[in-house]
Amino acid sequence: MKIIKYFVSLVILTIFSTGAFAASETVEMLNKQGKETMVYSKKVVKIDVGDKVFWKATDKGHNVEFIKGGVPKGVEKFKTKFNKDAEYTFTIPGIYAYWCTPHKSMGMIGFVVVGDDKSNLEAIKNIRFTAKSKKIASDLVNSL
Repeated sequence: MKIIKYFVSLVILTIFSTGAFAASETVEMLNKQGKETMVYSKKVVKIDVGDKVFWKATDKGHNVEFIKGGVPKGVEKFKTKFNKDAEYTFTIPGIYAYWCTPHKSMGMIGFVVVGDDKSNLEAIKNIRFTAKSKKIASDLVNSL
């Protein structure tokens, strides 16, 4: 009987604590980092399914928007408000491309790779980045 109680307790603890082990990454939205302007503090974040990314509105005038066609199938539109911290829990594996809406041509882009799944890499390569973002996106894709 004691073993059954122990087993039931272990199962209940496991069920209710699975979210407790989820990790998170913080990415700051910045006007300047080193010699770069209008940047996210981390250009590529690699996480596991169930992990979160927290975007900190360190400097004003920025947001986060998932790029249409730049996320795995089944992912809903995600666009944050300007000057606001935001977070997103990643439940679908793949590459997520995002940008700051007003500064996307200035190179303010980033990628989140979830579960080391790169099955949508071709879709990422087909995104029409412009201006400075074009070169940065190419470098980031090559780094994956």
